[in-house]
Amino acid sequence: MGLYLNPGNSAFEMSRYSDIYVDKSMLISRTNALYKTKKRFLCVSRPRRFGKSMAANMLSAYYSRGCNSAEIFSGLKIENTPTFQTHLNRHDVIRLDVQQFLFQESHLDIFIEEMQKAVTGDLRKEYGDCFEIGPYGLAGALNQIYAATGKGFIFIIDEWDCVFRIAREQENVQKRYLDFLRGLFKGAAYADLVYMTGILPIKKYGEHSAINIFDEYSMIDSRNLGEYFGFTEEEVRQQCGKHGMEYAELERWYDGYLAGGQHIYNPKSVADALTWKNCKSYWTGTETYEALKVYLERNFDGLREAVIEMLDHRRCTVNSRSFQNDMITFTSKDDILMLLIHLGYLTFDEDTEEVFIPNQEITREFLSVVDGPAWKGLTDALGWHQLQPENQKAYLRH
Repeated sequence: MGLYLNPGNSAFEMSRYSDIYVDKSMLISRTNALYKTKKRFLCVSRPRRFGKSMAANMLSAYYSRGCNSAEIFSGLKIENTPTFQTHLNRHDVIRLDVQQFLFQESHLDIFIEEMQKAVTGDLRKEYGDCFEIGPYGLAGALNQIYAATGKGFIFIIDEWDCVFRIAREQENVQKRYLDFLRGLFKGAAYADLVYMTGILPIKKYGEHSAINIFDEYSMIDSRNLGEYFGFTEEEVRQQCGKHGMEYAELERWYDGYLAGGQHIYNPKSVADALTWKNCKSYWTGTETYEALKVYLERNFDGLREAVIEMLDHRRCTVNSRSFQNDMITFTSKDDILMLLIHLGYLTFDEDTEEVFIPNQEITREFLSVVDGPAWKGLTDALGWHQLQPENQKAYLRH
C-alpha cells in the first residue's frame, strides 16, 4: 500500500461510519460499466462541499488492491450488483489530490514534477526496475510497466482544476498542466478508467482541448449521474426521519438545485442542519459573501437586472456555449452566470436553459450583496426599501 499507488480505505471508512451517511455506492456500478471502454474517461464537476472527495475516496477504496474493503461495503446497495465482486480491490489505483501538491502559488512551477516524482516513487516500490524515468516522465514509466506486465491502472484525481483557481491569470501554467494531462491520458493503453473531479469543467484552449477524450458531467449537464451530485429528496426525507427533523423545514432552506431533472440538496448544509438540529446558512458560511460580490459587481449590461429578477423568484435564460470554463474570461453576463452555476450560487434547468437562485440559503447571500450603494437604484425601483432586515425576512417567507 502506497500514498498514491494503491492507497488504503481509511478516508472512505470515516465517511461510511459517520452518523450521517447517505449510500452513493451505486455510482460504482456506473463506473464499472465504463471500465476499459471508450467512455472510460470521466470529468465530474460540481461545487465545493457537494461530496466530490467522498465519491473519490469511495471509488479508491473499492478498486484499490492496496486494501480489503469487503466489510466497509457490506450492506451498501452496490454489494448486490453483478459486477461488485469482479472489481472489488482488484486493481492498481493511482489516487491523486492535486491540491496537496498545489496549496500555494509558489508551487506552480514545481507541482507537476512533484506529482510525477511522488507517483513514480510508489511505482518503484511495487514494480522495481522494470521501468526507467526518462523525458516522458510518469506517462513513459506507465507505458513501460504496461508493456512489461500487461497491467493497466485506474486513475482517481480529485481537485483536478485547482490550477485554474490558483493560477487564474497565468495562461502558461494552465497550458502546461493541460499538456501534462493530455500526455498522461491521450491514447494511453494503460488507462483502464479515469475519474477526475473538480469545481470547473475542462478548460477550453483551442488545440489544448485535446483532452476532450473526457466526457463531462457537470452542473450544466449531469448526464446519468444526477443523483450522485448531492442528496436527493428521498435521501433527505430518510435522514430527517432518522434524526428527528421536519423535512419541510430543510426543503424550504436547501431544496432547489437541479441535476439531471432531479432536485438535489447540498450535502454539507443538510448534514450540518441535521447535526445541529437547526436550519441556517452552513454552506455559504464557509466563506464570506465577498466571493459572490466580486462577480456580481462586474459591469456587464443586464447582469444586475438579471440578479434582481431572480431575487423576485423569476428565471433568466442563459447562453452556456460561450463560457470558457475558467474564472477570469468573461465577455458577457452569461459568462458570470455560468460560473456562478458551477460555484453553486445558481442552478440550471437543462430542459429550458434557464438559471435561477436555488433556495433560501443562497438567496440570503445574494441579498447581502445587493444591500449596498451600487445596487440602491435597482432595489429602490422594486420598493424593497434598501432591503432592511425586517423586509428581508418578509421576502424570504414567500
